[in-house]
Amino acid sequence: MKNLLIGAALGALLLPASVASAQDHEHGCIDESCTVFELFQAPPEGATVLGYQGTEAPKYGTWGFDLAGRDTSVAPGDSFMRYANGAALDRMQIPSDRTSYGSFALLRELSDNRVKAMIEGLTARTDLIAASDEQKIADAYRSYMDEARIEALDAQPLAPYLAAIRAADTHDKAAVYMGGTQGRIGGSIFGTGITTDQKAPTRYVVSTGQSGLGLPNRDYYLEQRWAEKKVLYQAYVARMLGMIGWENAEQAAADIVAFETRIAEAHWTPIQNRNRDETYNEYSIAQLASEAPGFPWQDYYTAVGVGEVPRLIVRQDTAMPKIAAIYAETPIATVQAWQAFHTADDAAPRLSRRFADAQWEFRSRDLNGQPMQRPRDKRGISFAEGMLGEAVGRQYVAEYFPAESKAKMEELVANLRVALGNRIRTYEWMSPDTQAQAQDKLNKFTVKIGYPNKWRDYSALEIRPDDLFGNAERAGLFQWNYQLNRLNDPVDKTEWGMTPQTVNAYYNSTNNEIVFPAAILQPPFFDPDADPAVNYGGIGGVIGHEIGHGFDDQGSKSDGDGVLRSWWTAEDRANFDGLTKRLGEQYDQFEPIPGFKVQGGLTMGENIGDAAGNAVGLEAYHLSLNGQPAPVIDGTTGDQRFFYGWAQVWQSRMRDDALRNQIATDPHSPAEFRVIGPVRNIDAWYEAFDVQPGSKYYLAPEDRVRIW
Repeated sequence: MKNLLIGAALGALLLPASVASAQDHEHGCIDESCTVFELFQAPPEGATVLGYQGTEAPKYGTWGFDLAGRDTSVAPGDSFMRYANGAALDRMQIPSDRTSYGSFALLRELSDNRVKAMIEGLTARTDLIAASDEQKIADAYRSYMDEARIEALDAQPLAPYLAAIRAADTHDKAAVYMGGTQGRIGGSIFGTGITTDQKAPTRYVVSTGQSGLGLPNRDYYLEQRWAEKKVLYQAYVARMLGMIGWENAEQAAADIVAFETRIAEAHWTPIQNRNRDETYNEYSIAQLASEAPGFPWQDYYTAVGVGEVPRLIVRQDTAMPKIAAIYAETPIATVQAWQAFHTADDAAPRLSRRFADAQWEFRSRDLNGQPMQRPRDKRGISFAEGMLGEAVGRQYVAEYFPAESKAKMEELVANLRVALGNRIRTYEWMSPDTQAQAQDKLNKFTVKIGYPNKWRDYSALEIRPDDLFGNAERAGLFQWNYQLNRLNDPVDKTEWGMTPQTVNAYYNSTNNEIVFPAAILQPPFFDPDADPAVNYGGIGGVIGHEIGHGFDDQGSKSDGDGVLRSWWTAEDRANFDGLTKRLGEQYDQFEPIPGFKVQGGLTMGENIGDAAGNAVGLEAYHLSLNGQPAPVIDGTTGDQRFFYGWAQVWQSRMRDDALRNQIATDPHSPAEFRVIGPVRNIDAWYEAFDVQPGSKYYLAPEDRVRIW
């Protein structure tokens, strides 16, 4: 449970941390010479495949796709995922310290391995300048690896927090304490952060919304299918309270879970939380106090550090009065126990082994099915990177991001823009006025590739080699103060929401920008030596996906300047909503695991992005041929290679518990249906692979949804 809100304005390509656990990062391999092909082969008897350990980018086949990874015993129309990737998936093993594995995970490991080599190189040096970014990176890692000191301290770092929680013995005092946890451990029943104002995207605004849960979302408390996880959660709460010496731990745990269950009943659903119109509600603090009595709002915001702010945005406005009333009705002893548990839970990875292991056992093993915890050195690398992400990224770019990759990406983006612009002009369901607005938005897209032009300044952040807990606390406060200090400043349009070493991409609606970090610009997404069709299916599909977010069911509510407003005619919007409804109904039928169907309403934005990535990417590939026929390579046509490129980037396997978690909480569809869902709506896919009626995923032409 975290305090800060994650802004609704971002649409990312990959899974958020709630599903791709913070434990899920680096892994070793059988030996240093491991390649992608060796990794995906069945291991020798008795061996354990732990992942990719190299620092060189993998290669796929001779022209960007590994034909040997297909399973041609499966018809393309029955499962294009299996047809394109089946043999590779059969050979793939999920490492025991991961909840999933595949193309994305391999690149994340590649990035992590490079960062690991960089940081270990820094720790070996004796010539680093004191208080330099390089010295801070090395010291952050050293502090995580100082196990003797961490074990000796055990729970001592929590003592000041627990004393303060015990002293907060009234509801008013406890609310003030919650406000003071911004940037620190512990959290609040309300999440507050500084975000870009969606209706005035040149300024920042304070946003507040529902929070307070220790399980992934409300469903885990309220649905019978999650009952076992809820029981395990209560046992974990009791265990953690017992470890910090909290009185009556078993009863306190039961009271905490009952408290959170009542809060969960008040929470909006994940699908409701996607609606950008409904989650933008202007309030003053006085108005919020009037409409949601039972919580001392002014005192809370003063403790947060924004007490004099004249206006704020409340996301789940109808939930706030209910949660405030629940808070007022809950015995203060339960509120204190709740705060103590979440404090220990947040701090656990930076405490002694008994705390770190307890948290991993519940949050990674019990919730997501991960059999083994990551080795400590790999967790230490992730910790250092988390403290000083852009400082690490600066070195990463210098070593691993060639200038030609950026130039090639700029060319690909330009081609995708032309393709979408051409398509917009052909849409019969959209009037000329709305087409003009859409073209204006497309023309105003900002593109960021590789790395920021301006790097973060970490000079005010103190990092000590012998103070893991303090380093994390200071870094959290450093980040929160960074947010607070810019509240009255204009929005910094140069800022990045991801580090260069992140294998991901995103669209930011308030900036109307698409962003592609350096680490994703490698095979299987982008390979300068690959056939262009594969690159258009891989990174071209990613570019189209992110552009598509600007025109998905929520991104389409903002104009070319990032302003949340309706730029559609009523008839055009109704036509668009009709198309998205049909697409959602398709995804509602997908059932990756018995009893757990994809939620078309929750995954709508990402599904539209995937549909756009395929349709626009394919058209851009055709435009790149300049009227010439695509070559046939190894018996494959250009269109076939395009679709192979898209399928290959989603080559992955996931543990059942993690998959169930994803379906319940994540706005991205499971990988299998990120392949199948878009292609079955594209005429060219049927032609390329001769998919006929009677195939499992065949759609009649009139049933295919063509949005962008």
